[in-house]
Amino acid sequence: MSHLAPTGKWDARYLGPVPHDSSYYAKCMLGGVLACGITHAGITPLDVAKCNMQVNPAKYKGLSSGLATLLREEGQTGIWKGFGPTFVGYSLQGMFKYGLYEVFKDQYMNLAGEELSNKYKPAIWLAGSASAEVFADIALCPLEMTKVKIQTSPSGTFPTAFGAALAEMSKTKVETRYPFGSLVPLWSRQIPYTMAKFFFFEKIVQVFYTRVFTEPKESYAKTTQLGVTFASGYLAGVVCAIVSHPADSVVSLMGKPANKGKSIGTIASETGFAALATKGLGTRVLMIGTLTGFQWWIYDSFKASMGLGTTGGK
Repeated sequence: MSHLAPTGKWDARYLGPVPHDSSYYAKCMLGGVLACGITHAGITPLDVAKCNMQVNPAKYKGLSSGLATLLREEGQTGIWKGFGPTFVGYSLQGMFKYGLYEVFKDQYMNLAGEELSNKYKPAIWLAGSASAEVFADIALCPLEMTKVKIQTSPSGTFPTAFGAALAEMSKTKVETRYPFGSLVPLWSRQIPYTMAKFFFFEKIVQVFYTRVFTEPKESYAKTTQLGVTFASGYLAGVVCAIVSHPADSVVSLMGKPANKGKSIGTIASETGFAALATKGLGTRVLMIGTLTGFQWWIYDSFKASMGLGTTGGK
């Protein structure tokens, strides 16, 4: 396919196997909904354990013992707390994160022009993913705050049903800072995380197609391309988990009643950087690595099934 727009000028929207029109971006948004909504909701039990390990490390010492405690005290429903807001929140976040990444990436490449786009590809990946995440987190924030409150409130002190929990958050918004009280810590966790996730994913895919699979990408079977997608996503996820863990700990700690009204700086200095950076990190590496691998795999499988081709390349 030609890289030129119908006007005859170089245009980033015409670089792929199909033109990037509004139908392409809409399909990418739908792919993002599936990639993030399904994966995040599916690992709710790991998330419940992780949040409780960060907020109450004396009681929830590790992943398996934390899950065992939750099951013993609250039964099956205890480990699936927050499933509703997780599914809806991360579906919305995925829609903007992946869909707008494609939009911003094309926009920034066209602003830079052909030569600079090729020379500074990583800068475009970083700028595109950061821009998309700003909007993705605004959509996620009210639901993320509700999820953390459901997951970390002692049993019986806060409604666990989705609708009732949202109503309670609105009612108590002075103390919970709902709906956007956690937006700044969420941005500080998610923007570096997403920049790392998209940058390392694109970079690792590029390495695979320049060092390992050296023929043109299109000449490989879809299964091979999707294998490259999953491996790149998994490795990118491990890096991301390490980069964003301290901010993730702060978001969890903000939901703790003892920290009500405390500033982010106060919570961070009281907890100490070492604890913020390491508490629950093993669980999060396992969780985010697998999660990111599957997210990219679902996203690219959906794109491939729609005839849009997989993400990234040489």
